[in-house]
Amino acid sequence: MSTPLLIERVGDTVVWTLNNPELRNPVSEAETIAALEDAVATVNRDPSVRAAILTGAGPAFSSGGNIKHMRDKQAMFGGSPAELRQSYRHGIQRIPKALYHCEIPTIAAVNGAAIGAGCDLAMMCDLRIASTTAKFAESFVKLGIIPGDGGAWLLPRAIGMARACEMAFTGDAIDAQTALEWGIVSAVVDPEDLLSAAHELATRVSANPPHVLRMTKRLLREGQHQSLESILELSAAMQAVAHHTEDHNEAVRAMLERRTPQFSGR
Repeated sequence: MSTPLLIERVGDTVVWTLNNPELRNPVSEAETIAALEDAVATVNRDPSVRAAILTGAGPAFSSGGNIKHMRDKQAMFGGSPAELRQSYRHGIQRIPKALYHCEIPTIAAVNGAAIGAGCDLAMMCDLRIASTTAKFAESFVKLGIIPGDGGAWLLPRAIGMARACEMAFTGDAIDAQTALEWGIVSAVVDPEDLLSAAHELATRVSANPPHVLRMTKRLLREGQHQSLESILELSAAMQAVAHHTEDHNEAVRAMLERRTPQFSGR
């Protein structure tokens, strides 16, 4: 297997490209899981990175699990029920945990089919842009299995329970335009414009103070399960830190002086 994840730094943005196009970029291989996990850990430690774009090499975004491995009961799909449970817990489930705890905003540039766990992988990102050739399918039922990578948690939060149920119960694919109408993606562009559109969005995100971006993302994450009172307390603590950053001072000066701010990450 070639390098499972290509990593490219473009200014303040890092681009992660799933790199197994011959198999349509499955995410059930141990090497791919580890590569995604390591990529997130790297940006979490690097304050100079302000946004990440995730896309796929070749015509597909990700086919999800390796169907041949399922058929042959190989790799993470082999073993007894108890062994399979551990394979999921210590294998593919590491991806949603890693992306959930990624401190920087993430953008899925969905270049083609996002099927099963590939669909869920797109939902793990904060923002999504699709090519006109993209399609999305929560197709686990068509293989006689359930969403084993957190799709039952991710999909309803992205598009609401009724539409998530429709996708999960039928397993049917939806096209890019439907994904736009349903709120899965925020934009649909021609294939040749996909990465430039993702970079344009990343630039708009990374134009803001990096520490505040990371704290804002953490607040949004915590707001999904904490009470209003808890979020207000956490917001007060983070706001106190934000007010004492040089970037805050620069933002206020730039607004009063009607100029573009220059943020230093301090």
